[in-house]
Amino acid sequence: MYTFSSKLKTLSFILMAVGILGIGYGFLTAPKDIQDVEKLLAAESHGGHGEAKHEGTTSAESSHEVAVGRGEASEDKKMVESTAVVSPIVDSTKVDTAKVIEETQVESVVKKEGHEVSEETEHKEHLNHVLHQLQNKPWSALYVACIFFMLVSLGVLVFYAIQQVAQAGWSPVLFRVMQGITAYLPVGSLIFFVILILCGLHLNHIFIWLDPEVVANDKLIANKSSYLNFPFWIVRAAIFLTGWSLYQYFSRKNCLAQDEANDDLNYKKNFKLSAMFLVFFIVSESIMSWDWIMSIDPHWFSTLFGWYVFSSFFVSAITTIALVTLYLKSRGFLEYVNTSHIHDLAKFMFGFSVFWTYLWFSQYMLIWYANIPEEVTYFITRIELYNLPFFGAVVMNFLFPLLILINTDFKRITWVLVMAGVVILAGHYIDFFNMIMPGTVGDRWFIGISEIASVLFFLGLFIYVVFTALTKSPLLAKRNPFIEESKHFHY
Repeated sequence: MYTFSSKLKTLSFILMAVGILGIGYGFLTAPKDIQDVEKLLAAESHGGHGEAKHEGTTSAESSHEVAVGRGEASEDKKMVESTAVVSPIVDSTKVDTAKVIEETQVESVVKKEGHEVSEETEHKEHLNHVLHQLQNKPWSALYVACIFFMLVSLGVLVFYAIQQVAQAGWSPVLFRVMQGITAYLPVGSLIFFVILILCGLHLNHIFIWLDPEVVANDKLIANKSSYLNFPFWIVRAAIFLTGWSLYQYFSRKNCLAQDEANDDLNYKKNFKLSAMFLVFFIVSESIMSWDWIMSIDPHWFSTLFGWYVFSSFFVSAITTIALVTLYLKSRGFLEYVNTSHIHDLAKFMFGFSVFWTYLWFSQYMLIWYANIPEEVTYFITRIELYNLPFFGAVVMNFLFPLLILINTDFKRITWVLVMAGVVILAGHYIDFFNMIMPGTVGDRWFIGISEIASVLFFLGLFIYVVFTALTKSPLLAKRNPFIEESKHFHY
């Protein structure tokens, strides 16, 4: 039986504590009103930081002031000229010249005031937009970390179900590791569901289609309101999260019961249950990716998006299995796990890194080639405003795994796999960051306290839940029909 190391447990508590403090700091320091935004923009402009971002605003204000000054001079000049021209007419028609001059002045003031009102309205709208972006920042950081760790555990659950349905002979010695990781899914699902409800209560602006005012003024979003509405959206979320968690619970229960049984009845139950779960997952994963990620940019759509999201969290899940397995091996557990098992996990890491790259390129190339305005905006925003994380994710998720894991020998070396695994997990977190942040915070992004703290909190929670679950049962599924084949697996 595995015993949760006191050092690792303490580390998980420290990570959660530091994470909570950082998350709280992010919410407390977010601007509360337009006045806070004005002070922030003024400070950035004065300090030179963010000059490029707010150049349009500051230059607009300056040009507005210059234009007003020039307008006053030009209007006075025009008024004098018009008076000179009108003078002969005044003599002939005996019209009061003073009255003409007064009317001209009034007209000039009205035009100028109308221009000022328009500029002021536009400026207030800009400040409101920036306010929503900055208020979204801690929420978005929390959202990215929460959905990433939850989907990693879901990916492990899917990998486990595939092994069951395929009746794989190499993997049963890893089943308890997978079950330990999937124990996080119900916990992560509950936290994520609470965040979705808070979105529906308008405590943030992550999903703009939840705002009735936006829907009323946006015909494209209004046309999608029969699908994108809070009641239907939250019900779908409840069904998906509950369905995944139920499979996690019953599959683990059946696997544990199989250890004490004299026949293979529980194994057969798991086979059927896994087959049904995979069908449910295929449907729910696609809809989930639209609901929780793609709808953040409700004007944009991609038919490849469901597969793209799946590839990202699935390779992260396999990487997590490899890292947890290597840790347990280093602590003297998992005696039947050998370098061939590790080699196979590394092959999956390599293969699905290439699969992710294929989908990344396919989605990008097709949209770039078609050049449809509704589609290319998605990539223009990310290339112009998120250039480093956007292309950095390709380096971390494709080039690095390709160069490291293409070598067969490297797939059996622990430190190489740990290094590759850490880079892959960080790269796919950035991938989710790229999917979510541009639609919620726009150009106001940076990796700051909120982002780091959110990752630390969920990492600490993930470690605590997973390794606590591993202590609840033996690390070997001894009565699995393929356990002997798995013990003696060599490649």
